[in-house]
Amino acid sequence: MITKAKLTVSKKVLGIFTVLFSLQSALATAQNEKAKITRYEVKEQYLEKFQKAISEYVQKSLSNESNIMSEAYFEQNNKTVIWLFERWTSKTALDKNNSKSVKELAQTALVKPEEIIYVKDLEPLNKEQWRRTSKKEDNQLTIMLFVDAKAGTEKNFMEVYHTAMPQFRSEPGVVTYQLSQLENDKTQFVTFEKFRSNDAFQYHLNFPPIQPVIDYLNTSIKKQPFQDGIHNLIEFAPLTRE
Repeated sequence: MITKAKLTVSKKVLGIFTVLFSLQSALATAQNEKAKITRYEVKEQYLEKFQKAISEYVQKSLSNESNIMSEAYFEQNNKTVIWLFERWTSKTALDKNNSKSVKELAQTALVKPEEIIYVKDLEPLNKEQWRRTSKKEDNQLTIMLFVDAKAGTEKNFMEVYHTAMPQFRSEPGVVTYQLSQLENDKTQFVTFEKFRSNDAFQYHLNFPPIQPVIDYLNTSIKKQPFQDGIHNLIEFAPLTRE
């Protein structure tokens, strides 16, 4: 005979297993995702044409169900340097959706071959989170920071960021914040930080939880000053706003 108490316990156990299964499924999905950063250095006479080709590719990618995020930027201090950020549900999806027009144009439009960087996100975001946008009235500021950690300190760096990340993402001026590790070198990392304004960025720099990160950057990376690895980026695709 099944009592109410036993039935209640059974429902709780079932609920726990359901949550665990959901977490395992989400983790498996995140592990299969493929993230890619591509750097292009474009000849000035091809810049407008190349930006247009990249913009068309970004728009097409975003309409694909397998795409998680796709965004393109140029360097604030050098418009000829373009960065393309992509995340797909799998490597197969990424490889399948490469842009033929961009690839063909790159053969003549680039100063040198593109640089491809595959990364693993250490604090995964879902598709909805990646596609959050700034508001129309915002003056978005996007920062990318490459970190080359001293061997043996990379675990400490990840732990520091793991503790701070939820607090960073809860800041009112933060749109996106991510830490990734380069696949081909476990001592190299890249952060991708999107703020609603320069004021929001300045708030972040003075936000107490950032201090352990700053302390690490000032003591445990291979080359100082760490600011040399900072890139200020200007978005040109998809450039959507709330």
